[in-house]
Amino acid sequence: MAVEVDIKDLLASGAHFGHKTSRWHPKMAKYIHSKRNESHIIDLTKTVESLNVALPFITKTIASGKQVLFVGTKRQAKDIVKAAAEEVGMPYVTERWLGGMLTNVKTTTERIKHLKKLETRMASGELAGRYNKLEVQRYQEEIDALNLKYGGIKDLNGQPGAVFVVDMIYDKNAVAEARRLSIPVVAIADTNANPDLANYPIPANDDALKALKIITDYVKAAILEGKAARKVEEK
Repeated sequence: MAVEVDIKDLLASGAHFGHKTSRWHPKMAKYIHSKRNESHIIDLTKTVESLNVALPFITKTIASGKQVLFVGTKRQAKDIVKAAAEEVGMPYVTERWLGGMLTNVKTTTERIKHLKKLETRMASGELAGRYNKLEVQRYQEEIDALNLKYGGIKDLNGQPGAVFVVDMIYDKNAVAEARRLSIPVVAIADTNANPDLANYPIPANDDALKALKIITDYVKAAILEGKAARKVEEK
């Protein structure tokens, strides 16, 4: 059963409030309903239409056994994105996007292997048995620092099937790397963004917490549906 999108919920979340008209991107014109107090108002019927295309794609991606990488590094999005990704067991980046996270696989993989090895040695007591307290503390600090950078993608199995980005401009580097590798991008597109940079743009307010939460919840529901479909296929 497909995820049902409720336009009333989107309206209540403030998803229709765009940026100042002076900051708009012309390619967002088809998604804009009107102007109010020098700000653009997003046409939520277009948001629903876009979600009704993007969500089944996400479900299909998950059902095929691939992962969706969540990206949201701006302050107000971090907690929402991390919680949603962890709830559905998907990889995520909520701290700074490190250049080459997707395109420089060799370096990223090496750092993650190093992190996992350190964690294993710490958990087994090997480090505590071989080094003094200060040295063990330094190893723990290294583990913490690596987890801050790579913790969300420790269980990323190769290249993701799609990347979900909550702010196309703030996380433009993630969008650029995904595009370079031809990884489909599903992204919230506010009125100041270029929607053509996403394969599945979702026109909506990318600043309002309620709007970010409701759209991320829709993505989460689509992933759960894909997981359920995969379980059925595997039986």
